[in-house]
Amino acid sequence: MLVQDRAVPKSPKPPQIRKLPTVQPNRLSEPKNLDFSVWVPDNCYRIVTILVLILSIAAVFFIYSSTNTAFLLCLQSETQSAVDSISLPQINWNSIKPIPDRTSPYANFNSEQWVVVSVSNYPSDALKKMVKIKGWQVLAIGNSRTPSDWSLKGAIFLSLDMQANLGFRSVDHLPYDSYVRKSVGYLFAIQHGAKKIFDADDRGEVIDNDLGKHFDVELVGEGARQEVILQYSHDNPNRTVVNPYIHFGQHSVWPRGLPLENVGDFGHEEFYTEVFGGKQFIQQGISNGLPDVDSVFYFTRKSGLEAFDIRFDEHAPKVAFPQGMMVPLNSFNTLYHSSAFWALMLPVSVSTMASDVLRGYWGQRLLWEIGGNVAVYPPTVHRYDRIEAYPFSEEKDLHVNVGRLIKFLVSWRSNKHRLFEKILELSYAMAEEGFWTEQDLKFTAAWLQDLVAVGYQQPRLMTLELDRPRANIGHGDRKEFIPQKLPSVHLAVEETGVVSSEIGNLIRWRKNFGNIVLIMFCNGPVERTALEWRLLYGRIFKTVVIFSAQKNSDLAIEEGQLDQIYKHLPKIFDRFSSADGFLFLEDDTVLNYWNLLQADKTKLWITDKVSMSWSTASTKGSSDWYSKQAELVRKVVSTMPVHFQVNYREAVRSDQSLTICSSEIFYIPRRFVADFVDLVNLVGHLDIHQKVSIPMFFLSMDSPQNFDSVLSTMVYKPEAQSANSSSTHYSAHAPAVHPWKVSSEQEFIKLIRIMGEGDPLLTELV
Repeated sequence: MLVQDRAVPKSPKPPQIRKLPTVQPNRLSEPKNLDFSVWVPDNCYRIVTILVLILSIAAVFFIYSSTNTAFLLCLQSETQSAVDSISLPQINWNSIKPIPDRTSPYANFNSEQWVVVSVSNYPSDALKKMVKIKGWQVLAIGNSRTPSDWSLKGAIFLSLDMQANLGFRSVDHLPYDSYVRKSVGYLFAIQHGAKKIFDADDRGEVIDNDLGKHFDVELVGEGARQEVILQYSHDNPNRTVVNPYIHFGQHSVWPRGLPLENVGDFGHEEFYTEVFGGKQFIQQGISNGLPDVDSVFYFTRKSGLEAFDIRFDEHAPKVAFPQGMMVPLNSFNTLYHSSAFWALMLPVSVSTMASDVLRGYWGQRLLWEIGGNVAVYPPTVHRYDRIEAYPFSEEKDLHVNVGRLIKFLVSWRSNKHRLFEKILELSYAMAEEGFWTEQDLKFTAAWLQDLVAVGYQQPRLMTLELDRPRANIGHGDRKEFIPQKLPSVHLAVEETGVVSSEIGNLIRWRKNFGNIVLIMFCNGPVERTALEWRLLYGRIFKTVVIFSAQKNSDLAIEEGQLDQIYKHLPKIFDRFSSADGFLFLEDDTVLNYWNLLQADKTKLWITDKVSMSWSTASTKGSSDWYSKQAELVRKVVSTMPVHFQVNYREAVRSDQSLTICSSEIFYIPRRFVADFVDLVNLVGHLDIHQKVSIPMFFLSMDSPQNFDSVLSTMVYKPEAQSANSSSTHYSAHAPAVHPWKVSSEQEFIKLIRIMGEGDPLLTELV
């Protein structure tokens, strides 16, 4: 399924390099006089110049190699830094000249209501119906894949040539074969009198051919619905993003752009509040049939070649979002009012499947600056599933960055006094943070200048409510709405009015582990597996933190060495201070989370009863490594407070023995976090290996008889033996399985399928 037939953006064609003319030697010129007595006086000044140059180079080389190396290196570093730095564009807003339409056949045409759509093929049936919507002008934007003879009666079509002749600065930043060229269409519509713009695609049929059936097309005046709107509660300030599909009856479907760690939130709202209408400048419609879902949903909920036909509750009330709370927005079923036209800009430096999602979050944050909000409406279009390949690779950057982006946007503040200055400043900050590149910063500057040039008036700023004390929500302010539970699809299992048993299990697992942080260490290639681990375990746990030997900022991978990884755990404990506990897992061990429900989350878990994982070695006559590790352990134990030391010495009777645990998996509940941190501090800079430190910590924190034995039945095989046994040693009835190597997407898919015995929702992954 390709949303709007999106393709990877291609950079504009590079300019041709002009060849320098070749200088031909003059074969008829007179030969030079080579008499030395004559040549020296004639070239004396040249000789002196060359000697001075040679001496200067020698002096610089001497300085560089002896006395001023640090200075020159610093200078080189500063120069490179200056090259790599991103600069904030400076715009003289008062010098921007108007851009009238002097080239298109529609120079004298104006309309207040526009439908903007990208077209790559001949007019679809949905588009042919769209041109018949009363009072709305359809504007079709072509790209390099659009047929040259594209035409549809009632629609305005802008080919690439026509777009290039409009005079907009933004055109220079747009790829030739992408739907993001719709940005030209938005500017054209604004130039021609737009007050409302419906952002659409050519595969969605407007229900009843009436955009006003659910959307609030009029916010002021006689046609406006003067009513209050149900609004999500701001009672939990840490809740920054919501899945709106739950409100409209689909509890287990999620929109593209929802952070994967939020996918497991199935519960409906305990209560809502209300807000006066008139400020919902961005209105997101729900799509029946094939809603806006990501490739993870599309891949894992497919049953053969059967097309999706998911329905939402058309009678559910529209719902607004308070400042501090966001929702994924798309570019094919969204109504923008003039106060939010600036938020239509589609980024060009990110993947096409991420462009409209990033635009939506960026726009929502800035919308708060003018007192506006987003509202989501009942089904407004029906989109048909074409059962086409869905580009997961196009979404990777989206899944990696979207959660971090939301946190960044909610915390971002600006002291600028005009909206366009704030927009530019936020785009600059997002480029610095790596959410998009400097290309989008420059595009933002061009876009804002084009808006001014076509006569758009930027809205006035309002006081940001986020910075005000939040009012208490009284009992009378609480409004109740219980969403329906409509039939849905879960890996070929259809719901029939109630949540299926598989989804019920997922809810139970999420409820049990939803406040547990999973900390993974990846030995394998993280660029091939990190996202997959987050997809697998992020549905169950509060979040998944991944460490590897090499840092990867793009994939949010933190750096750490496995043999000392325990020293990094305190900062994770501090980062998630409200978590109930922390589960550590290496990527060569599979966690069967469905078998951990009976474990006590207030106790320590470790493999002390798994003989191949936990052992005691005598240090008498042992190798240097064992002796050195034992000596370091004795040194730490001797400095332990009494409660740690007593526990440890009761468990380890002899100073000549060393307890070793492979430590692929262990769990630390909240009540032992402070003890663990204290023990890490006692180790300090001592080079104690993870396999030695972890059992030492556990034996010091509590008596082994108090450990929960949930991991005692895990499958644990020697590496050499498991290498030849393939998947035969896997058991869905064990709490964990070791070892299991995953180094590619194909191996991950194999793992998912075999884990489907315990979690059927994982099966059929393709």
